[in-house]
Amino acid sequence: MRWSSISPPSLAVLLLLRTASAFYLPGVAPTDYNQGDPVSLNVNRLTPAVIASTQQVESLISYDYYHEYFHFCLPKGGPEKISESLGSILFGDRILTSPFELKMAQNETCKLLCTQTHDSRSAKFTNMRIWQGYNLNWLIDGLPAATLTSAVGDESTQFYSQGFALGSLTGGDGDKFRQPVLNNHYDIIVDYHRIPGRKEKPFRVVGVVVQPSSKKPKVSGDKKIADCTVAGDPVQLSESGNTEVTYTYSVIWMESPTAWATRWDKYLHVFDPRIHWFSLVNSAIIVIFLTGMVSMVLLKTLRKDIARYNQLDLNEDVQEDSGWKLVHGDVFRPPMNPMLLSIFLGSGAQIFFMTGITIMFALLGFLSPSGRGSLATAMIILYTLLGFVGGYTSARVYKSFGGESWKKNILFTPIFIPGVVFGTFFFLNFFLIWKGSSGAVPLWTMIALICIWFVISLPLSFTGSWFGFRAPAIEAPVRTNQIPRQIPEQALYLKPLPSMLLVGILPFGAIFVELYFIMSSIWFHRVYYMFGFLFVCYGIMIITCSTVTILMIYFLLCSENYHWHWRAFFISGASAFYVVLNAFIYWLSKLSLGGLASNVLYLGYSLLIGFLFFILTGTIGFFSSWYFVKKIYASIKID
Repeated sequence: MRWSSISPPSLAVLLLLRTASAFYLPGVAPTDYNQGDPVSLNVNRLTPAVIASTQQVESLISYDYYHEYFHFCLPKGGPEKISESLGSILFGDRILTSPFELKMAQNETCKLLCTQTHDSRSAKFTNMRIWQGYNLNWLIDGLPAATLTSAVGDESTQFYSQGFALGSLTGGDGDKFRQPVLNNHYDIIVDYHRIPGRKEKPFRVVGVVVQPSSKKPKVSGDKKIADCTVAGDPVQLSESGNTEVTYTYSVIWMESPTAWATRWDKYLHVFDPRIHWFSLVNSAIIVIFLTGMVSMVLLKTLRKDIARYNQLDLNEDVQEDSGWKLVHGDVFRPPMNPMLLSIFLGSGAQIFFMTGITIMFALLGFLSPSGRGSLATAMIILYTLLGFVGGYTSARVYKSFGGESWKKNILFTPIFIPGVVFGTFFFLNFFLIWKGSSGAVPLWTMIALICIWFVISLPLSFTGSWFGFRAPAIEAPVRTNQIPRQIPEQALYLKPLPSMLLVGILPFGAIFVELYFIMSSIWFHRVYYMFGFLFVCYGIMIITCSTVTILMIYFLLCSENYHWHWRAFFISGASAFYVVLNAFIYWLSKLSLGGLASNVLYLGYSLLIGFLFFILTGTIGFFSSWYFVKKIYASIKID
């Protein structure tokens, strides 16, 4: 079915329904074949890969397989789009049918696809993509066509790297002497597994490797038969004239003992697992150290302080005492801009639960790599459904702060943070449209996102806000004085900027190794699946954010500074500064992006990720501190 025949409203509905099938359990739905049955080969976008000589990526722009300048062979009747999940579309996948004909367990040798003519303009475009190391991406029975790669320093360990080269550089050692050549012949090696004892449809596809090469096959006869054995020089596209290119392919079927349930194992290669274990051990030590410090410094000190304070005669002059006890009449004074803080906290709670549930589903295997885009789809749907949590949290906090503009709170909570995210995403999408990239999100997908936002998320948030305002306000354990207390001069490390930089680095230190692998999977187009490590790192990050913020807020209160609300949010959220700084260093060291669009895209998405991380970690730090402050002031006797 062609998408062009679907009306826009129907497309939006289909996109919503398609998300329901994104949760895929590995091993549930294999496709079985008889010998000679057709096996589908679909094509996906072309993506930039790591250049071997520099170990850097030079572009972030992906292109449709059937882009007019590539001149790849078209199937009869034209390519048709394969239905995709919402997350797959947002991440740039554009899966289409192809003219390749594969039949189960039947080898083919030098089969002719077509002959195409590249003019000078398309030659310049294609040669530039070869210089930038672009990969072709195919899907055979849902498996990505891969290149067989050896682990660095261990030639015996081989794994599949998704995609294969559009072309290669040949001629000399320096760039000045090298020339791009186009790969126009593909040796497709398909591993299949025969199910023992089964007679009907006993074959399953369990592996796909493509070995591309550049040849000039001899085409003879009226039947257009190609002979690859007499291939001459590699194909070089002329940038000053027309070049005829003949595309051919061979298919080799190989029986494999690999079971269908484990066919993704070779794709899911762990790059140096010792780094992950070192990261976990390092993060665990940080957590143990911080937890121990909080236990020793706070619990021991607080018990003595509370016991000594409660033994005082309250009719006597208690001003001889000092520290956090003296600000009990001001510590629960509403913060400045309670509306904005409550909106941040509502959205932060929504992101917190969305992230945790998504990681849990992925850890349990519900979000398999074979379900393309299922992870992103799950995040969108969970964030939408958790609008109730965001609305309830924002309303309850705002009411506890004594806020009265409840209508503004109800309206702005589901609009402000999602509006910033969607606005940034919409702005960056223009750069993809400008470059003619396949990553540009189609108009009707944008409309579908807006429908999800306004038709599902907003009503859920409004409902949560209604319940939040009806619930009783969170009462302070002590009364608030009418006249604010004067705050004495603060030590340097307790001032806003030094305290943020000092504390924010600790949560970042707990996750930076895993963050490196996540960024590599995003920008280098690798499969990320180490959700066990991610789950542990997420838990460690939560504990670290909580403990370091509580410790700093305790020091702040001891210095008789009761403005802790925003400080708790910013202290914990300051780890986002290091996330953005890390992205900037990654940009300088691992990427060599040419052109305005790629640089704007990278920096724009990095800042957006940093902003969301700021909201998430700031929320964790605030609620931890709020619980701590309520607990300690509920323990002292106040007349």
